[in-house]
Amino acid sequence: MATKKTAITKEKIVSMYMNYILENGEKPKSVYLFAKSNGFTETEFYAFFGTLESVEKEIFKTFLEMSLELLHKDKDYADYDMKTKMLSFYFTFFELLSANRSYVTMSLKEYDNQLKNLMQLSSLRTAFKQYVGEIITDEYRIKQEKFQDFQQKAIQESAWIQLLLTLKFWLDDDSPSFEKTDIYIEKSVKLSFELMNIAPLDSLIDFGKFIFKEKIQNK
Repeated sequence: MATKKTAITKEKIVSMYMNYILENGEKPKSVYLFAKSNGFTETEFYAFFGTLESVEKEIFKTFLEMSLELLHKDKDYADYDMKTKMLSFYFTFFELLSANRSYVTMSLKEYDNQLKNLMQLSSLRTAFKQYVGEIITDEYRIKQEKFQDFQQKAIQESAWIQLLLTLKFWLDDDSPSFEKTDIYIEKSVKLSFELMNIAPLDSLIDFGKFIFKEKIQNK
């Protein structure tokens, strides 16, 4: 009796792709060769991904999604303030990266051109910025509504840059259990939230409105 073929899923393709790179020390030359070596067809591959590069992008996005899934299993997570949520995300995210360090290191150090390496993180960037936008609380939101959208985008972009800097530090970290990265995370997240203090910005906007009223409207 013929053995029933296991259905191909997006998750299985991602897992096969990571294993292929780790076992062969290089990326597949084509979708055809990748699919053939794993016992499925190109048609099955294209049902989930358009290119091999899109699989790479999905892998880093998956790390984020798995991190959030783990965080939401903690019943107390929803009640955390923004800073604690961000710290929890960082520690969980980098724990997952550490569990897959061989793949991540090989993948992100493939090209001398850093821009090419960062292209793999485009889907992660979009998902991470969305996450940051969702956890911004009123404590860090300026009072003037017309400036809030600009502020949110600024926070999201600065948070993304901070994540990239942390990733670079982690890639170069050779300490046991990457304990230096843990220290880096604590200090960098603490600093970022200290710099995010919006009271001076509110005061600056109020002062600007006053100057506008006094110098422009009263002419």
